[in-house]
Amino acid sequence: MISTQTWEDARLLWNYHRMHHDLRPCSVAVGLGSHDLGVADVTAELYHQGMAPVIVFTGATSPTTRARMPRGEAVQYRERVLELGVPDSAVILEPRATNTGENIEFTKAVLADAGVEVTSVLLVSKPYEERRSYAMMRKLWAEVDVVCASTPMELKEYADSIGDARMVIDMIVGALQRVLVFPGWDLAIEQAVPDTVVAAYERLCTEGFTSRLLSGEVASRPNV
Repeated sequence: MISTQTWEDARLLWNYHRMHHDLRPCSVAVGLGSHDLGVADVTAELYHQGMAPVIVFTGATSPTTRARMPRGEAVQYRERVLELGVPDSAVILEPRATNTGENIEFTKAVLADAGVEVTSVLLVSKPYEERRSYAMMRKLWAEVDVVCASTPMELKEYADSIGDARMVIDMIVGALQRVLVFPGWDLAIEQAVPDTVVAAYERLCTEGFTSRLLSGEVASRPNV
């Protein structure tokens, strides 16, 4: 049973993770692979709205997705958007990446190989991965503008859609740790994190929502 305080703390992190960008047309939409087919659904909807003429789906498999998506995240995302009416000619696959840094690096390479000129990226992810993915894009692909998008759901609705609230909260906590530590590792730009968000993160770690933390450790705010 997840307590009311836990939901309140998780909601603080959830709201912080979302960038609340105003959507606008971009050179390409990039769907970051994960266990959540909602990323593909949102990408298809944005394509039909004319927000990007080309889609890249990037991702191999992970321990979380191996059973759910045995053919690979990018492959199953592609299959989903074809069912939703996106033409195959508009979809480029990047099926090798196993982390967000590789998602970015390998996507740049497949777009260059395809001769696609990129000045802006519509970055589609899980809702709680918007901020971390944005920060990494601004560091690792700094020359392009980045607009973030995700499934427009509140936390409890999203957790219900996934069917595993504890896993979702674990992932929200892990994403916040990466926002805190990745700038010190030269993987992301530094972002302001409100004290209320850090306090909620630390409470959630104390309560045991730690399965997605790097090295299983509770990260502290970096001194940078």
